[in-house]
Amino acid sequence: MESGNPMTPSGKAERDIAETLRQLRLVMTGLQVAGIEDWAAAWSRPAVGLPEPEKAIEQEQDPAGGLTVIAGELEGCRRCRLHSERTRIVFGEGSARAPLVFVGEGPGLEEDRQGRPFVGRAGRLLDQMIKALGFRREAVYICNVVKCRPPKNRTPESEEIARCGPFLIRQIEAIRPRVICALGACAAQTLVGTGSSISRLRGSVHYWRGIPLICTFHPAYLLRTPAQKAAAWEDLILVRDILRTGCVQDGGIGREGMKPSPTSDRHIGP
Repeated sequence: MESGNPMTPSGKAERDIAETLRQLRLVMTGLQVAGIEDWAAAWSRPAVGLPEPEKAIEQEQDPAGGLTVIAGELEGCRRCRLHSERTRIVFGEGSARAPLVFVGEGPGLEEDRQGRPFVGRAGRLLDQMIKALGFRREAVYICNVVKCRPPKNRTPESEEIARCGPFLIRQIEAIRPRVICALGACAAQTLVGTGSSISRLRGSVHYWRGIPLICTFHPAYLLRTPAQKAAAWEDLILVRDILRTGCVQDGGIGREGMKPSPTSDRHIGP
């Protein structure tokens, strides 16, 4: 039997092993970005309900100054191979004291040209999502897991995420938002530290260093799959409720506690 032939049992086994290794690398990278250091403590938590949030990180006295320092350290970055084809580094933009931080996957073509996050079609949809929450774009903060555009907009690889991860951590630590919203599988998996699909991660409250973390679909996916806009709106309702009340209803588990109220008729996009 020829090894590596995808039509043979051995070929299928090789594909399964490769996928398992890919998922494991993603989990390990996500845990690193999430700041997991004490494995014994992490595994000793009781598997009942949501884990207790980690001690909240303290906010920078000068968030804007902190972000400026971080951006300066990224100038001319050559830490991974993404630098070879980029036009501009896309650091992030918005309020340094934003109550809400959106984290996407990485820059696209238009973002690479302008050096700003979410300025293409997906960015216009994100603007509508932000407006639906009652914010101006300038009042929130928007950034990505990786700061340079992956070739042909492919998903960032684990090594690339590991290189950019420390800068993402410092961005969030500098801002210290009340809520983080992860847009799409890459951002969600990186911040949660898991290989689970976005469909499994959305609809529940996770925590990143004590900050509530809500996962939802990436705006680019919503443009391709408009039927999921209703589900994304449910996630935004949860973000809105946490921002308004400072707490999570029904423990943030499941979707019963996050359904729009009967008076809510807002929606995302046309």
